[in-house]
Amino acid sequence: MRGHGFLLANYAPGASLIHRAPLWLKFLVVVSCGMASFLIVDWRLAAAALALMCTLFLLSGAGPARLVRAVRPLLPVLLAIGAFQWWQLGAPVAARIVLNVLLCVVAASLLTATTPLQRLLDGVVSLARPFTRFGADPERFALTIAIMLRSIPFIAGAYADVRDSARARGLERNPRALVLPVFITTVAYARHTGEALAARGLGEPEDSRPGDG
Repeated sequence: MRGHGFLLANYAPGASLIHRAPLWLKFLVVVSCGMASFLIVDWRLAAAALALMCTLFLLSGAGPARLVRAVRPLLPVLLAIGAFQWWQLGAPVAARIVLNVLLCVVAASLLTATTPLQRLLDGVVSLARPFTRFGADPERFALTIAIMLRSIPFIAGAYADVRDSARARGLERNPRALVLPVFITTVAYARHTGEALAARGLGEPEDSRPGDG
């Protein structure tokens, strides 16, 4: 399985002001961009916000290549969404929707590009800790995030490999030749991940682990 960078930018070591910014501030920026995607109703404001986030990304030193790799997989989907919304609601609305989605992706990519994964997961644990009184398990929540971040590139890479293989056999238009192998690979990956976690006693409630009590 060849490596693929999909959806979010990988961490880029650096000493920029954005790298040194508090994690809570980076989380706040991501949340603010997510809220802005619902509140901004003018495509020009969405374009300005997106330009600002792209500028911050480049100023962090993560590089334009990482930014392109984070956005490129979404472009076909956004093109289809934009065309449909243009047909239904007009060009300004279509542009606003597409730009707002890109804004959220770039903001999340800025977070992952300037924050080591372990620090990011520690921050998730800290944010979830106040909810332990309601039965939440911060460590398990962070583990879920880590598995998700690892699984997305794997599944995307599996799809790309299967698509290339199907194209080589002239089956690129056959949905079964594309979906079934990816489904089997994903299930196998999930099963192996679950077995590895179980072997290490991870992801289980404390009172259900062997030897407790």
